[in-house]
Amino acid sequence: MRHDYVNGTDSSPVVFLEGIYVVPQQRRHGVAARLIEHVAQWGRERGCVEMASDTDVDNLPSQETHKALGFEETERVVFFRRQL
Repeated sequence: MRHDYVNGTDSSPVVFLEGIYVVPQQRRHGVAARLIEHVAQWGRERGCVEMASDTDVDNLPSQETHKALGFEETERVVFFRRQL
């Protein structure tokens, strides 16, 4: 659960999905959907109204999985750094 600003959200706190992994032989059996719903219910019980996540801009399988699990894309970001 994050209490700081989470890109693309309008509320706080926000349930933030840091990662999800389903072993290959269990994929396409609804395991991820059940896990996400369990986490969503956990968040609702704690007053959250949004769940957020992120993935790399090049990770198309992850993006498709997020969409299939009910997430909507909110923005794309390119991060920069400069050596001092």
